[in-house]
Amino acid sequence: MKVAEAVGRALCAAGVSHVFGVVGSGNFHATNAMVAAGARFVAARHEGGAATMADAYARTSGTVAVLSVHQGPGLTNAVTGIAEAAKSRTPLVVLAAEVTEPRSNFYVDQEALARAVGAVTARVTSGEDAVEQVCGAVRRAVHERRTVLLNLPLPVQESEVPDGALAHAAPAPPRVPVAPADADVAELARLLGQARRPVFVAGRGSRGPGCRDALATLAERHGALLATSAVARGLFHGDPWALDVSGGFASPLTTELIQGADLIVGWGCALNMWTMRHGSLIGADTTVVQVDDEASALGAHRRVHLGVVGDVRLTARRALDAGGERRRGYRTPEVAAALAARVRWRDVPYEDTSTRERIDPRTLSIALDDLLPAERVIGVDSGNFMGHPSMYLSVPDHHGFCFTQAFQSIGLGLATTIGAALAQPDRLPVAALGDGGAMMSAVELDTVRRLGLPMVVVVYDDEAYGAEVHHFGPHGHPLDTVRFPSTDIAAVGRGYGFEAVTVRTTADLKAVEDWVSGPRSAPLLIDAKVVDDRGSWWLQEAFRGH
Repeated sequence: MKVAEAVGRALCAAGVSHVFGVVGSGNFHATNAMVAAGARFVAARHEGGAATMADAYARTSGTVAVLSVHQGPGLTNAVTGIAEAAKSRTPLVVLAAEVTEPRSNFYVDQEALARAVGAVTARVTSGEDAVEQVCGAVRRAVHERRTVLLNLPLPVQESEVPDGALAHAAPAPPRVPVAPADADVAELARLLGQARRPVFVAGRGSRGPGCRDALATLAERHGALLATSAVARGLFHGDPWALDVSGGFASPLTTELIQGADLIVGWGCALNMWTMRHGSLIGADTTVVQVDDEASALGAHRRVHLGVVGDVRLTARRALDAGGERRRGYRTPEVAAALAARVRWRDVPYEDTSTRERIDPRTLSIALDDLLPAERVIGVDSGNFMGHPSMYLSVPDHHGFCFTQAFQSIGLGLATTIGAALAQPDRLPVAALGDGGAMMSAVELDTVRRLGLPMVVVVYDDEAYGAEVHHFGPHGHPLDTVRFPSTDIAAVGRGYGFEAVTVRTTADLKAVEDWVSGPRSAPLLIDAKVVDDRGSWWLQEAFRGH
């Protein structure tokens, strides 16, 4: 057996079930070997889309995925998606063919390219070591939660693998949870025991099995309110003491309650400028605790009074075992009434600025939330519009929201939703895009149709890069470079085989209602012509980081 085939088969033996990519001559044999070994190959129309699909699939499924690309331009086309995955610590293996001759047109320093965007690298160097090197790359992706570029040089692909080498390929063992120090647990329990208004903020590190129940039980003991970062949205869905998302997306009530906390505990959460609104959500006398299984994360963005190195679920369970009497804390009747009435953005009164030609994005989002089935998985692109689908469309749990925003690139939302949809096939996939991101990624509409996904693609179409319009416009800068002529995006969708509707008023949403109640034999694209009279509420906070 040649190395190219052995690499593909070893990846499957190591636990990979889904591979995304665009096939060229350099990754042809390895990709076919994965398919022959039982993996599902998802062909994207562009490597950038394939990278984000793989990223979203890994996040939503909780398993490692593979991105397979051609040497040189195949990898460079995928770099933005790889950067997003690397910054998000997604367990992903990027299998890239590699030329070793600098005079080749395909030559680039692929290792340097990967390191530049935060990925780590490995290389298959010989037939004798190929299987172990592949399994090592998968282990590193899983155990270190890293995006690993596995280079597969063309000359090595033709080498022979020793007989029986694949017998040593096996799935990576589960990551061993980091146990917190007893002294840290005792101090955490003490701080919880004396807090009068505690708030838990759960992040990416709280999405693992058992974390929700452990945190909810501990919060109930100490009377804590429950919030999440954006990437963990939905974790506490249905809990009457949940605040939804902390940070720039937070509703006025959520902001008020977090600012009133005397203790904030970040669980697997970076407590960065987005989640803490540049620190403005932390009161002057608030005690801040951060729990993370990597010591380097503690205090990286925010000064903390106590940093606990430990697995979220394990630390919460041990803090619960440490005892302490049950306390009311922040869970007063007044807070309960306020949460029931106005914690959701859709319950906050607003002036509807819809016209006969354009619909208010808040009105659109509330109507879609009512029309679309509750069992959904939502992917959101970046842009001025993004707060509306992120906060007005509810999700059933943390597997229902995939937020690829660590790199803040537009154009990732459609591929995000494809990857998440494949990981949650029993849910309605909803892609929320701006017109800029939609047109940038339109080629993957073909992938949606080809895969037969019953997806709803909602385009918040203000005919501009709205974030730049609202950031620079008030200062009198010319905006011709960020505005675009009207485009019939619905017609673009029909060209790819979608059912499509242009929405200017709520009456136009009857077509969406009909699609939901129908066979859904083709995906649906909604070209929503939204008002552009103001920037999204979160925009001012967002640009403070620029």
